[in-house]
Amino acid sequence: MAALAEPSPDGRFGEFGGRFIPESLVPACKELEVAFRAAWADPAFHAEYEGLLRDYGGRPTPVTECRRLSERLGVRVLLKREDLAHTGSHKLNNVIGQSLLTRRMGKPRVIAETGAGQHGVATATACALFGLDCVVYMGEVDVERQELNVFRMQLLGAEVIPVSSGSRTLKDAVNEALRDWVANVETTHYCIGSVMGPHPYPWMVREFQRILGEEARTQCRALLDGRDPDFVVACVGGGSNAAGTFAGFADTSARLVGVEAAGGAAIGHGVPGVVHGMKSYLVQDEVGQVNEAHSISAGLDYPGVGPEHSHLSATGRATYVTAGDAEVLDAFQLLSHTEGIIPALESAHGLAWVVRAAGSDDLPSGSTVLLTLSGRGDKDVAQVRDLL
Repeated sequence: MAALAEPSPDGRFGEFGGRFIPESLVPACKELEVAFRAAWADPAFHAEYEGLLRDYGGRPTPVTECRRLSERLGVRVLLKREDLAHTGSHKLNNVIGQSLLTRRMGKPRVIAETGAGQHGVATATACALFGLDCVVYMGEVDVERQELNVFRMQLLGAEVIPVSSGSRTLKDAVNEALRDWVANVETTHYCIGSVMGPHPYPWMVREFQRILGEEARTQCRALLDGRDPDFVVACVGGGSNAAGTFAGFADTSARLVGVEAAGGAAIGHGVPGVVHGMKSYLVQDEVGQVNEAHSISAGLDYPGVGPEHSHLSATGRATYVTAGDAEVLDAFQLLSHTEGIIPALESAHGLAWVVRAAGSDDLPSGSTVLLTLSGRGDKDVAQVRDLL
C-alpha cells in the first residue's frame, strides 16, 4: 500500500470522512482547505514550520530502546519519544501548523477543544508565541481530573471555558467549540486537535503529524540495520498520533496496530455514523444516539474516531484493538519501574496491548515493536495516585 494519500475531492477516505456541517461553516472549511493547500505547497511555509518545530519544539524527538522492558516481554520495544517535545506531547506538531495558517488567513482568534488538556496546552502555547487570542473548551469532568493542565493553559494566557452539558467530556467540548465557531467564523479559526471533524481537518492534521512517523522511520532503520519494525503501535482516541506514526510506515511491511480505550472503542464496538462533521465509526445505540464513552484517560473517552482510521480498518491495512483501565494502570507503572519513563495514560493504552500480546500469535516473541509514546504522564500522576 502506498503511503497515506490525499482524500477524494469531497474529503473521503473510502466511505468515511466528508463534510457534514452547517451551511454557515462551509465557506470557512473551504477557506481553510485553500489556505492549507497553498501553504503546504510553499517551501517558505515548510521552512518556517519545520524550523519552529526544531528550534522551539525540540524536534526531532528520539527513539529510545527499552532494554529492561524488552527482556521482560521477549519482544524488542522501541519508543518514539513525543513526551520529550515542548509541552509534553505530539500535539504541538499540529498546533504550530494551524497557528501559522491562522496568521496566514489574517484571523486574530483561535478556539480549541481539549480532553486530557495536552491539545489545549499546546494551543495556548502557540497562541502565546504568535500573539493570538485563545479560548479552550473543556468538559467539566476533564477540568476536574486535569486541574494542572487547566492552570497551565490559563498561565499561558488562554481562557478555559468548562462545559457542563451532556457527559461533560471531550465530545461536549467539541460541540461547544463548534457553536462558538458558527457564531464567530469571520474572526476565528477552530484549531481541531485530532484527525477528526469535517474536511480538510482529518487530512490536514495527519499531514502536520506526518513528521512524527517520518522521523521514526529513519531512526528505526538506523537502529535496525536498514529494517523497519515488525509492528508499529499507537493509542487511538481521535487518532492524530497514530495517523502521524502510520503515515511514516504505511508503505512498509510493518503491521500497524491502533489501541483504543475499551470503553470508547469506536472501531471495535461502533458502527458507521455521522458526528462532528464527519462520517466514521461511532459508538451509538440502536436508534443512532451517541453513547457516552468511558476511559481512565481523559484524552481517549471520545465516542468516534478519525475517518482515515475507519478506512484503514475497513481495508485491513491497520488492526484496531482495545485496552481496559486496569491493564493500562499496570502498563503505566511497568514502564515507570523498568525504564524510568512515566507515560501519559493515553500512551499506556498502546503499551498495555504490547504487554498483553507479547509472546502470542498476535505479537510473536522476538518481534520488534515501535510504540509511539504520545505524551508524558506528569498530568496523570495525581489521578493515578488516587486510583492505586
